[in-house]
Amino acid sequence: MVKSFEKLVEEFAYHVQAQTEQIVAGDAKIGNKHAKKAIAAFMQLRAGGDAGRDALAVLFTHPRMDVRVSAAALLLRHRTAEAKAVLEEAAKGKGLVPFEASEALKRWEEGTWALDPAEDDERQPGATRPAQPSKLSHPRTERTTTGKRRGSKRDKPGG
Repeated sequence: MVKSFEKLVEEFAYHVQAQTEQIVAGDAKIGNKHAKKAIAAFMQLRAGGDAGRDALAVLFTHPRMDVRVSAAALLLRHRTAEAKAVLEEAAKGKGLVPFEASEALKRWEEGTWALDPAEDDERQPGATRPAQPSKLSHPRTERTTTGKRRGSKRDKPGG
């Protein structure tokens, strides 16, 4: 059963708030569980394409800054001007959430932001990514020799 976008947006907001509260309370373990659930909600929204992303954008006006910042950080590529405005406003403050906002902006400006990469949109529905080569499929490289033979147990006296 596919959840509605509105339900997923509510879940996202709830888990972002719960994560923040747990971090402030000093319980990173439970905070991380909420973070995973917020990301899972985003991934389901993202699977709905731009309509799912647009549904998340309603959180740009959420009463809580942590929810606004989390949504804006994830939607920088899709709704750049609006997301940047939310992050820039939040970054003016002090504390954890303003710091997160400033870091998202910094990563965006330096070109290393990749929370919702465009290449995911370019793939056709049902298309798969090429498999990454396993360790076993990497060609063996020859060791450089130094003219020195590697020792073994047999080389040791009594070995």
